[in-house]
Amino acid sequence: MKNPRWNPYLVGALIGVLSILTFSIVDKPIGMSTGIAQASGACALPFVGADGVAANTYWAKKAVPKWDYGSLFVVGSFLGALLSALVSGSFKITKVPEVWRERFGPSVPKRMVAAFLGGIVILYGARLADGCTSGHGISGSLQLAVSSWTFFLVMFASGIATAFVLFRRRHS
Repeated sequence: MKNPRWNPYLVGALIGVLSILTFSIVDKPIGMSTGIAQASGACALPFVGADGVAANTYWAKKAVPKWDYGSLFVVGSFLGALLSALVSGSFKITKVPEVWRERFGPSVPKRMVAAFLGGIVILYGARLADGCTSGHGISGSLQLAVSSWTFFLVMFASGIATAFVLFRRRHS
């Protein structure tokens, strides 16, 4: 527990056990995007009111703000990651990660804008695909869903291509 990097085979096996337990106990797949969409609806409540959220076709259809398995999974994942980082001693608040600083410079606003826009793109894509990385990549692929395997392969290919474009080594 004190090592910041866990054995990937152990983690894979534990995710498999978690998936079996989740399907058995709550009859739902592991996934984040619905819980995050519910949280966005909850954040919109003070601005547009309950009627405004209920009138939104997306929130009304898929993600009515409520405390259920999806929202608890999001909160539990955050708290579990925080606890793991604290126990391993790897927790630190960094405005601009070193990898980003080496490639794009130390600008905090530039990093925040890029992170925000990246979050919008990935959440939009997750909702468009009707599932997120964990929903498709873990739960869907365990069920041998063609859409999930397609999503998973495209996600990895896109991630590799993006990493090559953004973080390629500069020649001196």
